[in-house]
Amino acid sequence: MSDYPAAEGEEESEGAEADASVTDAATSAEGTDASRKIIHIDMDAFFASVEQRDNPELRGKPVAVGGSAGRGVVAAASYEARKFGVRSAMPSVTARRLCPDLIFCKSRFDAYREASDIIRGIFRDHTPLVEPLSLDEAYLDVTADPRQLGSATRIAQAIRREIFAATGLTASAGVSYNKFLAKLASDENKPNGICVIRPGDGAAFVQSLPVRRFHGVGPKGAEKMARLGIETGADLAAKDMVWLRANFGSFADYLYEAARGIDLRPVRANRIRKSFGGERTFSEDISSPPELRETMDRIADIVWERIERNGAKGRTVTLKLKYNDFQIATRARSLPRNVIDKADFSQIGHSLLEEVMPLPMPIRLMGLTLSNLQGAPKGGRKERRDAEAQLTLF
Repeated sequence: MSDYPAAEGEEESEGAEADASVTDAATSAEGTDASRKIIHIDMDAFFASVEQRDNPELRGKPVAVGGSAGRGVVAAASYEARKFGVRSAMPSVTARRLCPDLIFCKSRFDAYREASDIIRGIFRDHTPLVEPLSLDEAYLDVTADPRQLGSATRIAQAIRREIFAATGLTASAGVSYNKFLAKLASDENKPNGICVIRPGDGAAFVQSLPVRRFHGVGPKGAEKMARLGIETGADLAAKDMVWLRANFGSFADYLYEAARGIDLRPVRANRIRKSFGGERTFSEDISSPPELRETMDRIADIVWERIERNGAKGRTVTLKLKYNDFQIATRARSLPRNVIDKADFSQIGHSLLEEVMPLPMPIRLMGLTLSNLQGAPKGGRKERRDAEAQLTLF
């Protein structure tokens, strides 16, 4: 294994501990508990990096994971591909147009899950308080510092070194005193970087950023803010709650706190999943009843296998259809009891489908979800992993 590559910002961060002496002034100024020590770890171009690791011929070349034909979508792009503007969730035809030399690799989720399991094991060697967000990122609360490494920054550096030694993959880390700031920080020096936001510095850091960096502010939200004269966190912080509620409704509370670097959410090591679902995007639009029913059977089979593996029980089944004009329609049915078994789940899905047939136009996507779950998923490590990860079928 090659030597661990030095991270951008790592050398100076040794002296910039996120858990330097905490004062009452820092706590009150940020409006949050500045004594917490939170790390956000985000693997660098995870799927594409696994492909480059396992196939040396791909290293240094623009790589995309996903389907290359028809309605294929980029699931992940290497940093070489990102230089051309290729991004995840981009149609493959667009990605190919931006980067004619782009190399497509089929998804290998077994390989990604294997690497993810190793990485999560490393997390749990440092703290039991791990909140996975997906296969390639997680929050860690290291306030207790069980291995006595001395600071959250040193813990983050140790984790990144151990990940590289065990998997050959690099990770970026954000270190701060709440989840919102830690996630922003992990993006700051990507790839293979580390950024520390210390107590007392959170508000200034946030206010220096463009609002499009805020989690939850998408392209349309950023456009609306720009029309209202809001480009940066500082612009947002200058607005009072009355103005924010008048313009953003229920989103105002989040924006008010985000602009000040406030986030009181705990790291939840045992997140309870709210739903299990899967959807399929077709290579060609479909509308015939036999094709629709066959697709429903396949989706119900795969989703129920995950539901059963995790011991989940739920009372609401939701059908999702995306028409070829990109309009989305949903139908749901809630029962006074839990869905009994796969046959019951499938029958409800078929019943919802029959209610909308004949379709007004062909569809490009179908999905089926079980929600209104009762209790937390049970099971061992593999089952917990499946409950934590977003189910992406097809």
